[in-house]
Amino acid sequence: MVVGAFPIAKLLYLGVRQMSKPIANRIKAGARRSEFFKNYICLPPAQIYHWIEMRTKMRIMGFRGATIKPLNEELAAELGAELLGEGIIFIIGGGCMVLEYSRQAANSRRKEEEQNEVIISLQTQMADLAITTETLDARLREINRQLVSFPLPNKK
Repeated sequence: MVVGAFPIAKLLYLGVRQMSKPIANRIKAGARRSEFFKNYICLPPAQIYHWIEMRTKMRIMGFRGATIKPLNEELAAELGAELLGEGIIFIIGGGCMVLEYSRQAANSRRKEEEQNEVIISLQTQMADLAITTETLDARLREINRQLVSFPLPNKK
């Protein structure tokens, strides 16, 4: 088990989250100031979120046919800016996770290729050694054959 990898990844995630918060806060502040941004970017998701949340709560409590009033513009703008900020933090964190995953996948692919190269090299060396062994075995048989057929001098 890799002991150092998990805390570093956790620390990296917290660092990215902390760095993305000011970006999200700046975008939220811009959303509050700009009428276009507020009306077309923040308000629709906030109203949809409010509608889904209230509808779910009403169903849980058993009220099926209750109508849901939309949020006023100020609260909707605040909720929309908050949703936008959290969405940005989520996207940045998700992007970091995707980048880390692709980096880890590339590292494992590289290690696997290196292992395959080592295996191929060892297989080549084994084939060379097998050929060398066969050659030496053939030479030994030839020498043994010559020794058997070589006439010994008579001792008298």
